[in-house]
Amino acid sequence: MRRLKEYLMCVIGAVMLIQVAACKKYLEREPTDILLDEQVWSDPKLAVSVLANMYNRLQPTGGLEGGKLSPTDVDEAMWSGGLGGNNARNTRVNYPYTDKQLWDYGLMRDVNMFLEKLDASSAMEAADKSHLLAEARFIRAYIYFLHVRSMGGVPLVLKTYGYNGPEDVDALKTPRSKEEEIYDFIASELDAIKESLPLTATSKTRANKWTVLALKSQAMLYAASIAKYNNLMVDPISTAGGEVGISAGRAEDYYMQSIAASREIITSKQFALYNENPDKGQNFYDLFTKKSNNREVIWAMDYTLDGKYHDFTVENIPRSLRENASGSAGVTPSLNIVEAFDFLNGNSGELRIRTANNADYIYYDKPEDVFAGKDPRMFGSVITPGSTFRGKRIDIQAGVMEWNASTARYVTRTSTELGSLFADGGTLVAPDGPLPNAANITNTGFYMRKYVDSRIGSGQGGQGSDVWWIRYRLGGIMLNAAEAAFELGLTNEALGYINELRERAGFGPNSLQSLTTERIRREFQVELAFEEQRYWDLKRWRIAHEVFNGNRQTPSTMVYALWPYRVVRPSDPAKHNKYVFVKQIAPRFTQPRLFRFGNYYSIIPQNALNANPLLVKNPFH
Repeated sequence: MRRLKEYLMCVIGAVMLIQVAACKKYLEREPTDILLDEQVWSDPKLAVSVLANMYNRLQPTGGLEGGKLSPTDVDEAMWSGGLGGNNARNTRVNYPYTDKQLWDYGLMRDVNMFLEKLDASSAMEAADKSHLLAEARFIRAYIYFLHVRSMGGVPLVLKTYGYNGPEDVDALKTPRSKEEEIYDFIASELDAIKESLPLTATSKTRANKWTVLALKSQAMLYAASIAKYNNLMVDPISTAGGEVGISAGRAEDYYMQSIAASREIITSKQFALYNENPDKGQNFYDLFTKKSNNREVIWAMDYTLDGKYHDFTVENIPRSLRENASGSAGVTPSLNIVEAFDFLNGNSGELRIRTANNADYIYYDKPEDVFAGKDPRMFGSVITPGSTFRGKRIDIQAGVMEWNASTARYVTRTSTELGSLFADGGTLVAPDGPLPNAANITNTGFYMRKYVDSRIGSGQGGQGSDVWWIRYRLGGIMLNAAEAAFELGLTNEALGYINELRERAGFGPNSLQSLTTERIRREFQVELAFEEQRYWDLKRWRIAHEVFNGNRQTPSTMVYALWPYRVVRPSDPAKHNKYVFVKQIAPRFTQPRLFRFGNYYSIIPQNALNANPLLVKNPFH
C-alpha cells in the first residue's frame, strides 16, 4: 500500500511541480528484486544459483516427476491408477511419433547465454570462472545427448542470437547436424572439460570429472550401438545428409571411447557397489533410497537440496498403505519384468505355477513361496504377494478357488470389495487386491518398490518424498563396460563385470561361465528396471520393433498379471487353504504394443519446421 501511495504521488507530481523532486527520488531507487549482470557474473554463489535452475530443468525426459510413468512405456509396468487420463496408456494402438520428443532450444539458449556472460566477466576469480564454465558446458553436452537420442542430429547451436528485425531471420536458421556430429561434439566437449572439474566425487548432484566420464560412457555406447545395429537392419534407418544414421565404420571407435571412460571410473576406486545390508533384496532397495555412505551413486537429482518433494510415493504406494484419499498403485510392475529375474540356482525366471503336463496347479503354502530363490534384485524392485513394506505384510489375493466335487473343477469366487471374507471366514479378496477394473489398486498383482519411500508421511499429498533420482551409478557404468568389452571381443573382461554385479545381487562367484549378447541385455533389463533405461536400450539395439511388434501373441507386447487365489477344498487336506496362481493378460491392458520404424526418432515439432525450412524431417514422418 505504501508503494502504491508513493506511485500515485509520482503520477500527480508529473503535473504538479511541487512533487517533481520526490518523484525523481523514487524513480531513481535501485531495484531490490532484480539481480544485475555485474552482480551475477562477479559472485560464484549467484552464478551457481543460475546453474541450479538449469540442473532442475533437465528432468522432463526422466526422473520421479516428468518421467515417473516411463515404466509403462515398455513391458516393465502398466497404469493401474485412475480410469481416465493415463489409462490411455493401456489402450493405445501404437506409440505416437511425438513419443519422447525433445526440442528445448530455450534451455540451450539459457546455457549459451550463461557461458557468454560468464566468459566476458572480468570480475570473477579465474579458478571459479574456469570451474563454472566447465560445469555449464557439461550441462550443455548432457542436453545435446538427451536431444540426439530422441531426435537424431539436431541443429548445433553454441551461441546466442539477437533478433534485430525480419532481415535477420535467414541468418538465424541453422540446419540439422549429422547424428554422429552431435555425438562427436559431446565427446570433444567432455574431453575438454574433464580436468577443469573437481577430481573427487564430493557432490552427487553437480558435475565433476566422474559425471563427465559417466555421460561419455553412456553417450558413446549409444553412438556405437546405432553405428552397428542400425546398419544390420534390412533397411537401415537414415537420411541422405546423415541427420539420422551413423556409418558402421564408426562403431569400434565409439565402443573404445565408451569402455575407456567406464574403465577410468571403475579403476579410480572413487565409487563402489552398494553393499551395506546382508539382506540382498533389502540392500538393492536401499541403494536407491539411502543417501548416506552410498558410494555407488555418481550423479543424482536430489530433491532435498531444492527444498521440494515429489509425489512418486503418493502415486505408487500399495493400496493398504496409502496416506491420501486418492493415489496409490499408479504404476504397477508386470509379470513380464518379474519373470525376467532368474532364480539363484541358474534356472530361468519363469514362475512354476502349473504342473509339467499342465494338468493342475502347483500348490503353495504361502503366496510368497512361488518366488523363493529368485534373484534378490527382484525383491528390491518389486513388491510381490506376501512381501513386507514399511513393516507390514502386503496381502495380495484375487479370490478363492472353490472345488466343485460334482464337476471335478474349481469355481472362481471373487468380490469387488477389498478385504472381503469368504463363507469359511478366510480371506476372499485381500486388502491390496488385485481387482480387474478398479482404480488405484494393482491390476497386475504387484506393486512398485524401487524408489518408493518407506518413510511414513511420504505418501501424503502436499508432503511427498525426497528420495533422489539416480542418473548415473557404478552398476550402470559396469554394464556399459561389459557391453562395450563384449562388442570389442574382450569377453573375459565383460564377464568379470557382469559376474561382479550378479554376486552383489546374491548369486555365487562366477555364476556365469560364458556370455552372449542376449545375456548382457537381460542383465541391463533386470539391474536397471524402472530406471528409465529399457526404452532407450531397445531403440539403440534396434530391436524395439521386434519386441513390440503389435502381435498380441508375442508375450512382450502385452502386460501380464499374476493373480493369487486361496484354495477351498476341505476334502483334500494337501490342497485345502493352499495358494495357486493364474497368469493372464492384465484386465485393464487391452492393446498390444506396436513400435513402428518411425518411432526410432521422434517427429520434429511442426512449429520448428515452419520456422526453419532447412530442417530435414525424420524418416517415416
